[in-house]
Amino acid sequence: MVRTGPVYILALFSGLILFSGCSATYTHDVVNHPGVMLDRSKGVFISTPKNGWYGRTEYRDSGRMTANAVRAAFSRFTNTVTVSEECQSSACLKLPAMERYGYYVEPQILHWEDRATEWSGLPDKVEIKIIVYDAKAGNEIASSVLTGRSKWATFGGDHPQDLLPEPVTKYVDSLYRLETVER
Repeated sequence: MVRTGPVYILALFSGLILFSGCSATYTHDVVNHPGVMLDRSKGVFISTPKNGWYGRTEYRDSGRMTANAVRAAFSRFTNTVTVSEECQSSACLKLPAMERYGYYVEPQILHWEDRATEWSGLPDKVEIKIIVYDAKAGNEIASSVLTGRSKWATFGGDHPQDLLPEPVTKYVDSLYRLETVER
């Protein structure tokens, strides 16, 4: 027996809306695609980006959380990964210590929006750009913009930093495996 009454249709529609809001969404836009795989034997030096802002609100420690998410992703492929809180731009390529590393990674926070999604219905959003340089030559190897948007039904537990691990890990995987990252 097939149910088609208004209550059944309303319950089905409500369930679809609830489940459609139960997963975060991510996008990945390649700015500069790498021509070769990164070498696992080379170390990685990561700068800490400036904290993210939304309106007049600065999100303290968002730069450190972003650098740590990038560090965790690169640590899966190489044993030498260093995060610097003092260094925040491509000027880091001129540091004498850079000679010990194969790659310099510069994450940049483009957008950081922490919302009370559970009661406002507005999702948390994060957008970062990751630029990978050859540390010795100083030239850009790859860069991409990664965007995350929280699920609608968060029940109070999500924040922008929770949106970082999945897209950052997939992107770094693609650098070492030269696979195309799905959008």
